Amino acid sequence: MRVSSTLSRRPRLLAALCALALAGIAQHTPHSIAEDAGNLYNTAVDIRMGERYFERQCSRCHGFDATGNDEAGGPNLTGRLRNASTDVGIFNVIRNGVQGTAMLPVAPDVPDATVWQLVAYIDSLRYDPSSVVLDGDAGRGADLFTGKGDCASCHMVNGSGGRMGPDLSRIGEDNTPEDLLLSMTNPHEEVAPRWWTLRVTGPDGELREGFRMGEDSFALRIMDEEENLWSFRKSQIQNYQRVEESTMPSYEGELNDSELDDLVAYLFSLRREVLPQ
Repeated sequence: MRVSSTLSRRPRLLAALCALALAGIAQHTPHSIAEDAGNLYNTAVDIRMGERYFERQCSRCHGFDATGNDEAGGPNLTGRLRNASTDVGIFNVIRNGVQGTAMLPVAPDVPDATVWQLVAYIDSLRYDPSSVVLDGDAGRGADLFTGKGDCASCHMVNGSGGRMGPDLSRIGEDNTPEDLLLSMTNPHEEVAPRWWTLRVTGPDGELREGFRMGEDSFALRIMDEEENLWSFRKSQIQNYQRVEESTMPSYEGELNDSELDDLVAYLFSLRREVLPQ
């Protein structure tokens, strides 16, 4: 009876040992690739938890509102993402980082559940542009861009235009129509440091003004309106002033509501072409 009892328990004992062994392997195997089983952590609570983690760990590079940081190099996460197009892809980028870039993997001890909550938060920031219905006409907006609005004198689209403002070739990927309208009617609302202006009185006593191309504790560099680059050592200049307003004029009052709608429609249409699979 004693032998029979031991034999009857052996399969259960082996199963338990196997389970413990597998658990140990799971604990010591690094998280690498998520399987496409969908995000189970996508409730409103999960999104809030993901937002909290983002604010603590990700906002320094990607901006507190996830719209990017020119100086840190973190891209905007509210539009089309460069390195992932699915929840699984986003998970793997967060978990493993992106080789050859400043995007580092999360710490190995961060639970998968936390990473999925972060994915849920990033998903909550984006929407399908094709679902947006606009009042304006993109064709008329394109004519305004190169004509009455004179936008092309400062902004480049697909290699054509000026360099005195941001390249707008894919502006529709990272901005909502509301953002685009605000940037035209109140351009001083939010100006990226890359587009601040510096007024520098050099060692020769001459005042030069230009976009802030680079600045650190010891030196600064500007590009003037003729696209000339000037570099200065801070120890040698007489003084300098940083102007954090935009050089772009407001179109409020310059264009009527219909024209603004058309220009928004054109700018919102500027995005990378996605070829069918």
